[in-house]
Amino acid sequence: MAVLRGWGLTLGRRAGRLVPRVQKDSGDPDVALVRKAAASGDWDTLRGLLEARPETEDRTELVRAAGDTAGVEKWIDRVVEAEPLAALPRLVAGFRYISWGWEARTGASARHVSREQFEVFHARLRTAERQLYEVAEREPLWTSPWLGLQMTGRGLQVGQDAARRRFEAAVRRDRFHLGAHQQQLQQVCDKWSGSHEEMHAFARQSAFGAPGGTLLGQLVAMAHIEQWLSLDSGADDSYMRQPVVASSLREAADHSFRHPDFVRSGGWLQVLNTFAMAFSLAGDHGGARECFDATEGRVTESPWHYLGSDPAEAYRERRSAAKR
Repeated sequence: MAVLRGWGLTLGRRAGRLVPRVQKDSGDPDVALVRKAAASGDWDTLRGLLEARPETEDRTELVRAAGDTAGVEKWIDRVVEAEPLAALPRLVAGFRYISWGWEARTGASARHVSREQFEVFHARLRTAERQLYEVAEREPLWTSPWLGLQMTGRGLQVGQDAARRRFEAAVRRDRFHLGAHQQQLQQVCDKWSGSHEEMHAFARQSAFGAPGGTLLGQLVAMAHIEQWLSLDSGADDSYMRQPVVASSLREAADHSFRHPDFVRSGGWLQVLNTFAMAFSLAGDHGGARECFDATEGRVTESPWHYLGSDPAEAYRERRSAAKR
């Protein structure tokens, strides 16, 4: 086993080659500690981990990890009741009710979700909204509650105007927050009552409106993947193989991870995985190889889950094709 220093990651090697491993987070060791504390109901430890982080992208990842942990709903409401003036328990509760709501809905298309599932989904999201609005009122400088409200807003179908206001509230507090921009990109997708044109315009404006080295370059790659997903078989590959798509990806890469100011922090690994998949679909094997080499076998679930139930296998297959 080889340990990559500075990231706390252990990767398998087979015949001198890194074996793709799905990574659930950015490599921040505190994410695992958060999940452990959340799973055991250890609020003191969880609060200490969250309070040690500034209210930025770093804390966002930890809060979302806590919210994604099964069983938090069994104890977090008691903490909220015991600390009625504290914002942090409500923030964790809000994110847990978001994840718990999506668990009830499942990832199935709407026509395959029962009325009862939708009722539970919406009830949990409304509970999340109440908690998150309370947090936003008590801590007006925090970004996290507005990120959560972007997520609940899409599920509750608050409409594009209201969704835009929630996004703007988030980026007023953290201008280049990757998570907030990712949520808004989803909001303006065709599948959420937006359009391909609006989605691509938002992606480009966000990416090129940010300084060189930005993580927001990912949005350009993700927008092309989203349009590819929306098309029928055959038409999807034809779309991605257009020279204009490859040119768009190269331009975004130059402004993002190829830029000398790019820093491997926060969501950098997902950014590179997204570009790897987009370049691969576009037939740009050189661009794909560059990204695969930089990720060194570290696979993020998104966007590889779009290619099947095993992200690591999808990554491996595309990596092998790019190296031929």
